This record gives sequence, C-alpha cells and structure tokens, in this order.
Amino acid sequence: MLLKNKILCISGWVMLSAAMGVQAKEVVLRALMEDVPETHIIEQMLPQFEKETGIKVQFEKIGYGDMHDKLVSQLIAPQSYYNLLEVDFLWDGEFPNANWLTDLTPLVKKSKFDTQAFIPSTVSLLNHDPEKLYILPMYNYSMGLIYRTDILANKTLAQQYQDATQKPLAQPKTLEDYVTLAKFIKQKQGLAGAAMQGQRGDPNSMEFSNYLFAAGGEYLDGGNHVVLNSPAGKQALTLYVDAIKNAAQDGALSATLDDTMRLMCSGKAFSMITYWWMLPQLDNQKACPAVAGKLALAPMPGGHGESGGWGWGIPKNVSPEEQQAAWTFIQWVQSKSVETERALQGHAPVRADVYKDPAVLAKFPYYQTAEQVVATGKSFPIFTYSAQYEDVLGTQLSQVAGGSGSVDAALAESATQLEKLLKK
Repeated sequence: MLLKNKILCISGWVMLSAAMGVQAKEVVLRALMEDVPETHIIEQMLPQFEKETGIKVQFEKIGYGDMHDKLVSQLIAPQSYYNLLEVDFLWDGEFPNANWLTDLTPLVKKSKFDTQAFIPSTVSLLNHDPEKLYILPMYNYSMGLIYRTDILANKTLAQQYQDATQKPLAQPKTLEDYVTLAKFIKQKQGLAGAAMQGQRGDPNSMEFSNYLFAAGGEYLDGGNHVVLNSPAGKQALTLYVDAIKNAAQDGALSATLDDTMRLMCSGKAFSMITYWWMLPQLDNQKACPAVAGKLALAPMPGGHGESGGWGWGIPKNVSPEEQQAAWTFIQWVQSKSVETERALQGHAPVRADVYKDPAVLAKFPYYQTAEQVVATGKSFPIFTYSAQYEDVLGTQLSQVAGGSGSVDAALAESATQLEKLLKK
C-alpha cells in the first residue's frame, strides 16, 4: 500500500565516525522500502541509529509492484531523491549493468567491515562480479513449506490417507507426494490443501520456481544455457497446474502473498509454499489464533526451493556525503548486534552467526531449519531482464493453469522467451 501521508522533510547534522575521515554534513537518508514486516522491524529501530550517529533516516513504504519503476526514474535522473537503496535480487543484473550503483568494495576496505560473516549464498545471489560488491545482503526470502501439524496428527484422516494411497500421513518428502497430500486434504477436510499465490507475474513465477527446483529442474545450466523445457520442467508444471486446480483455494489464480497469508492465518488452509520468515507472523496467538502453535517449517519437498533476497545499495547519482552516510547506516543495520536484535523480532538473517546465536535459537528454534532452507535454495534467472521475464513466465503459467493451452506449449514458450531475453 502506498504511504498516504506525505514524508516530512527532515534535516540533521550527520556526525560520521572519525575513522572514516568525514566532516559533519547536513544529510538525511531517504529509502524507498517494500511495505513488509522486515521494513517495519528496522523502522522501529531507526531512533536508535539516529541517537548513535546523528543521522536521520526516512522510510517511504510502498507495495512491491510499484518499487522498480519508481526507483529507476530516480536512478536515471541527474540526482536521486533516494540516497539509500533497498534492492531486490531480481534487479541485481539490471542496476549494476546500468552503472547506477556505487561499488561498495572501497568502502568495505576502508571501514574494515567484516563481510565474511555473511552466508556466501546470500552474497552471490546479489552480486555477479567477483571483483566488486554492489549490494550488501539485507535479508533473505528463501522459500519453504509451512504446514499444519495438527492436521497431520488427525488419526481419522491418517487412516483415510493410508487406505487411499498406501502411504502414511506425514510431512511430504517429494513434490508429487506434496501435491497428492494437498489435494486429499482439500477433498476430505473442506479447506485448501495449499494456499497458492497464482496472480500473474512475480507471485506465480516465484511460486512455480519452487515446483521446478523441487522436481529437480533448472532454468539454466552451468553454462547459462536454457534447460527449462526438460522432463523435470514438465513434471513441475504438470504438478503446479494440478495443485492450483485441485488443491488450492477458490480464486487462487488472482491471489497474492497477502491473500495466502490471510487464508493461512484464518485456519482455512493446510499449507503454503512461502517465505520461511512468514512463520513467526503466522505462529502468533494474537494475530492468528486459529493456527498459532499448530505450524511447522520444512525445506521444500524435493529438497530445493526458490531463494531470493534483498540488499542495500548506494546510488551513484548522490553526493559523496550522502554515500558515506548511507554506508554508515548499512554497516550499522547489518552488524551482528543489530541483526540479532532484528532476528529476535522475526528478521530473516543473512549472517551465519545470527542463525547460531543462543538467544535467537532459544526464542525461535526453527531457525535451524530456516538455515537449511536458505542453504538449499536456488535462484530465479538473474540478468538485465529478470523482472521482464517474470511477466513472460507468469503469463504462461496463468494461461495454462486457467485452462488455456497445454503444459508442453507453455513450457516451450517460456523457454523460448527466456532464450530471447538472455540474448538482448
């Protein structure tokens, strides 16, 4: 949702550390942020940063769908209004290639900031030039399976499932088992077996990616050749279409992440393939009493899910003083102490040491599983036209799931269009 209130113009004196050799300048940091729980966690901590540094930070919160175009309009301008950037991994091919981002490597070296603490996969997800660091990880949104443990413990359902499938009612280990289970639960329990986000574009392309990776498929091979149109790809798309038609909630083809969250929270769904850090939002007695205490997290059945993440960047088209202030904030917000404090509120860490922190594990034991979800995640194709390919793929997925066209045709067209975009 767009932030309706006007952002107040605030100014303050920035006192950067003497070690950086920067004189006091009048700077306020402004960032365009996705309106999600992670942003709210950090926003609540901003007074702490201002107290420690004298630097004020303003977050303008909007929905994901409006972020890219709004950022690009500033990054191509002579001077960007936003001097601190939140960058989605889908843009980390486009933004550096367009020369819009500052290389953070000199800042890292000068400040001696320890980047070795970050999980390697979270860094490589956002950076594709081994000699340069344009984006420092902020948080990850690797995807796994959140499911209802109370439904799996239902003895009557367990006997029905055993009789129908000759298999025990249990957490599914393969993608095929998951779809079979989700369909069965919808048939027998009168609730959605899978809360699915089938809206065309980012929602359904990200959701399908989990099916693809879980089935053993890939978008690209090691040589950057398109391998989507494969037996594994066909199995993934066939099961995806089956799930959205026979296991998902009514209206799944137009559903977004928010819709699936509300459905799961209401107790009207067995499972959802989603970002692992949604678990603390759902397993909350006050917010979701119908399911709190009845949920668990697992890696995607099949072993691999879709991995994504956000990072911090600094635009090139802002003053050196603003760039230095932005780097001061990035160091602070991704420090061990601040990341730990964020994790205790449900943050999805990018530092390995935070996943192993005793206080974090004491409050959220499932962070051990979350680390597995992050470690096994695979990435959507990242290149200059990643965002455009989301729309291309999403259109094909929406059409075939809606009953228009065949799995073979949709898969072939999705592969062909990916090849064309990679050659642009």
